[in-house]
Amino acid sequence: MSDLSVQQMAERVSALMEDRLRVRGRDVPAKLRRGGRRLPRKLRREAAMLADAADWARNPKLLPRLDAPRLARAHDALTRHLSHLGRGERRRDALRGIATSVVLSLLLVAALFTATLIWRGFL
Repeated sequence: MSDLSVQQMAERVSALMEDRLRVRGRDVPAKLRRGGRRLPRKLRREAAMLADAADWARNPKLLPRLDAPRLARAHDALTRHLSHLGRGERRRDALRGIATSVVLSLLLVAALFTATLIWRGFL
């Protein structure tokens, strides 16, 4: 396992945490401190392990000591959990956006219709 792949795993989990949990931070440890309580306890431990491994991977002498299969399982579990979060919220936001655009369009048409009636002298 290369340090690049460990870094990529950590970055992917970090991006998912920012996107799905709305947690800001520089890297995985910072995001865990801010929003780790939103993850289940087991996944919190996995994310902490992945963050430590990303730190270790920067040192070439410590890289062979990393447990690659365990890191891969942790990454898979975290991405599986985080990728399913927020589906309902995203769907509601999309429907809310469509409804807002329809209502605004109807208001605009009603305002134009009223303005036309006033201009023509019917009101």
